[in-house]
Amino acid sequence: MNLSGKVAIVTGAARGLGRAYALRLARLGADVAVVDIDLRGAAKFGETLNASTVPAEIEALGRKSIGIEADLASRAAVNDAVARVRDTLGRIDILVNNAGGAITPVERSKPSIVPDEDIRLTFDANLMSTIYCCQAVVPLMKGQKSGVIVNTASTAARVIAPGGGLSHYGVAKAAVSHYTRDLAAELGPFGIRVNAIAPGVMLTARIKALAEQRGIGTASEAERIPLRRLGEPEDCAGVIEFLVTDLSRYVTGQCISVCGGAALTPA
Repeated sequence: MNLSGKVAIVTGAARGLGRAYALRLARLGADVAVVDIDLRGAAKFGETLNASTVPAEIEALGRKSIGIEADLASRAAVNDAVARVRDTLGRIDILVNNAGGAITPVERSKPSIVPDEDIRLTFDANLMSTIYCCQAVVPLMKGQKSGVIVNTASTAARVIAPGGGLSHYGVAKAAVSHYTRDLAAELGPFGIRVNAIAPGVMLTARIKALAEQRGIGTASEAERIPLRRLGEPEDCAGVIEFLVTDLSRYVTGQCISVCGGAALTPA
């Protein structure tokens, strides 16, 4: 129970990686706020929960939880969500910015053709949501003189996809990584640590459902990874545990790849 007495926010936590993070933090003793654009999102991809919602799963573990539906591309919505968490759970010690992803069509994602609307949507979902959430919690963490923020980058920020696909997603995630370092430099003197995690392809329910359509999460892709397998959500949850606990108390401004070595072997 390393996080007993702590309050965490995990964005994009209604399914997939975010759900794995939220449940891991709850098992470590934290009360967890689940913030997502759709709290019933797991059902869209056939992900089976152990209760009606992820907040209900957390409460079944003996922890407090609150579920908030919010579009994190809106600064006002983010500010309202953070205020609700503070008012309901009393404080905010941990922020895990997991919301986002490669959510636009792959077939039009090469750098010479990607349309404006895909760029804006991808930047809003991945970069602007991260910035808004960080800016909303920082005053609270400064007041406490402590806090931990973990942002989500991606191996796509380092490894170029075949033919330059998903270009705008890689750019957005590279920006998240750089923003993380800047924020760590600013907030270190206030006792606040800021790091990032860079997942490779993880076998979430969404990836499994869209593998053939999007050409990711395939057996051939796994064979190109040094560890010869694709990642599971718990592989990333273990790194989140490291980054939000005192195991990493002297670590800030870092971006940890969780990719089985895929970032070492660019296509």
